[in-house]
Amino acid sequence: MSFDADLIACAKLVEKGDPDRFAATMAAPVAVRKVLFPIYAFNVEVSRAPWVTKEAIIAEMRLQWWTDALEEIASGGLVRRHEVVTSLAHVLDEPAARELQKVVQVRLWDVYRDPFEDQAAFSKYIEDTAASLLRAASQALSGTMPDTLTDLGYASGLAQFLRAVPELERQGRRPLVDGRPDAVRDLAQQGFDRLVKSRKARGSIKAEARPITLAAWQAGPLLKQAKSDPRRVANGTLGMAEAYKKLRLVWCAATGRW
Repeated sequence: MSFDADLIACAKLVEKGDPDRFAATMAAPVAVRKVLFPIYAFNVEVSRAPWVTKEAIIAEMRLQWWTDALEEIASGGLVRRHEVVTSLAHVLDEPAARELQKVVQVRLWDVYRDPFEDQAAFSKYIEDTAASLLRAASQALSGTMPDTLTDLGYASGLAQFLRAVPELERQGRRPLVDGRPDAVRDLAQQGFDRLVKSRKARGSIKAEARPITLAAWQAGPLLKQAKSDPRRVANGTLGMAEAYKKLRLVWCAATGRW
């Protein structure tokens, strides 16, 4: 299966803006990449929209543009010409497009400097920014969005969010409801528990959609680190050596586990 110019542009966007998801996608079968690259390219564009301007109204307009584009896809009408939107229109049905609208809506938190209202609001942010990507991809590949992807997406999204905490604080945000070490440890434990729960229900993910779980290849090790030493979140040392990252991705691709 060949990639057209739009798909190649999506792949390049992911390679530059989200190298970890790019690596995970390249470990998936070629047919799956056709679905994942547009979704992950969309995520790159939406996630950086609140950060490219200091004008809140302009950031909101950028996010609204993506909401409207997804509405065009969901309604089955004329879709605007754009390398990412056009590629999305080829792979998304209405439920998948609606799922991705959650990603856009929740990114409004990134526009402002207000803290999360409570832990429930924080959990919703993680689920809507990470799990919704997996759920939309699963819908596109298999016509289903099993609940286990919400748990897996939360665990994976939380692991990556914890890595971003120092940079978010540098940008003037208050990323955690409670940043004390004990609270961070409890948060990491919650994420790890949901990761374990998703492992037990991996059979609910249809075979054609299982390669999307490669996106969670780092979740287990990172959450274990945060549980063991939550200070690594604050000091920005959460992470894995490149050699181990590559080996773990190969293992996940070979076994279908995470």
